[in-house]
Amino acid sequence: MGITTFSGPVKVGDIKFTTGTTLGQDVANLGTVISMQSETVSQAGAGADGVYTSNIVIPAGSTITSIQLYITAIWSGVSTTLGVGTTGSATYLTAAGAVAGGTLGIIAATAGADATRIGNWANVGTTDVRIKLTSTNTGTGTAVLVVGYAQNPNLTFVV
Repeated sequence: MGITTFSGPVKVGDIKFTTGTTLGQDVANLGTVISMQSETVSQAGAGADGVYTSNIVIPAGSTITSIQLYITAIWSGVSTTLGVGTTGSATYLTAAGAVAGGTLGIIAATAGADATRIGNWANVGTTDVRIKLTSTNTGTGTAVLVVGYAQNPNLTFVV
């Protein structure tokens, strides 16, 4: 199968500009395409220190729509939790230890009830960010990390 690369953001919809008031005829209906990146990750991290720096890089200005871990081998050891952040901040996207890795399945990460992290999901900032996992301790857990995002959707967000 071939791969096609676009320089986003990619918008879809059949009415680009609003020129009237009739839905389906003359009211703009463009939306931003959701993209995703994925990578196999481990609890031990690259240096057996519990920190896994991924190759998932989210473009500046993007809105993260989902972060999921498809746990294929449960996180082990004294604690089975982890946090999702960036190379700039271990708690940029979730609180430390907020994600449960001790059960097989698809685990969703969230920003939690924190206005700063919610804002980071709404707009990752003015520079690209690389996703990093920080496990509470090392162990034998493995998963596929999947991050969904809309590239620069021009989201208006008030905190």
